[in-house]
Amino acid sequence: MASRRVRSVSESATMRIASLAGELKRKGVDLISLSLGEPDFTTPPHICEAAKEALDAGETHYAPSAGIPELREEIALKLQRENNIQAEPSNIIVTPGAKQAVFEAVLSVVDDGDEVLLFDPAWVSYDACVRLAGGRSVWVPTDLYDGFKPENLAEHITAKTRLIIVNTPGNPTGAVYDREVLREISELAIDHDLLVLSDEIYEKVIYGKRHESLAAFDGMEERTITVNGFSKAYAMTGWRLGYLAAPSELVSQIMKVHSHSVSQAASFVQHAGLAALRGDQQCVVDMTTEFEKRRNLIVKGLNELGLDTPLPDGAFYAFTNVSRYGSGDEFAERLLKEAHVAVTPGSAFGSVGANYIRISYATSQERIREALLRIERTIS
Repeated sequence: MASRRVRSVSESATMRIASLAGELKRKGVDLISLSLGEPDFTTPPHICEAAKEALDAGETHYAPSAGIPELREEIALKLQRENNIQAEPSNIIVTPGAKQAVFEAVLSVVDDGDEVLLFDPAWVSYDACVRLAGGRSVWVPTDLYDGFKPENLAEHITAKTRLIIVNTPGNPTGAVYDREVLREISELAIDHDLLVLSDEIYEKVIYGKRHESLAAFDGMEERTITVNGFSKAYAMTGWRLGYLAAPSELVSQIMKVHSHSVSQAASFVQHAGLAALRGDQQCVVDMTTEFEKRRNLIVKGLNELGLDTPLPDGAFYAFTNVSRYGSGDEFAERLLKEAHVAVTPGSAFGSVGANYIRISYATSQERIREALLRIERTIS
């Protein structure tokens, strides 16, 4: 009874693993979850206080669909100051989560039969969004041994290509693209008159590298949709607050999808987001510093176990080759059943990941050490 478009979309692998892990936990199993991309930190107190104050002030009613003016203004200032994107408040749409921003953008620019370039491996929901829009994903292979950079990108562009989706720092690999890679993407986009969706949700979770925004490159501001949000940098996953910045002519079209679907992000949550941007950013620094310690711990441990794991430059994921022990799907199931450690099969992110697993190190160092011991016992 469901539509063909919906039937063409697979269940989210990350959510499926999280559901299975939740069932084991409810049965009393001491399960270590390394599957979900969710910081384990508590949302900083000043952000929570801002939400409480907004509730007490009666901010529980409808707000402007694109977002409260002061938050859109603050996001525009943030983009100008930190990303060198000359956005105005009128270029901003505040959404209930960055995922919604991606969905609205793809649905607004992709027609039936259009092709969208995804870098393999890519976040699970990109392909789903493309399919729901009636488009077709074209998977561009990446170099697994050189920062997961896209290979032969130009060869995958056809007359049907409409959009390139770029995610840096990336999920599931933690790859951070340098200016050379981004310049190639921008030049191809301009030469072939393509749009680019730049997903920058992990921009603050970065280690020793500098984040670059595609919309800041010459000629890209008028063809780039920049997506970002609050969930990763400020440990606000459950608050569901994201945003996009786009050229005016696209914003007016994306607003149609936005206003006819979710209407707006929750009013009091937007005030929490305002506090996040205006407040002391030391909380972001502290969380990223801890993530880096966890990264070093888990990557070193996995490699010592003979599980080839490149050092990620951003986000909080390790992408691990488990081909010595079977496919990623087989190994993930084995870890769940035998070690009670939940990870995500790499196949969820594209064909390149068939022999990989994605490990989220968004959990304590103590639990990471225990997970490594359990993995060692499983493969010994």
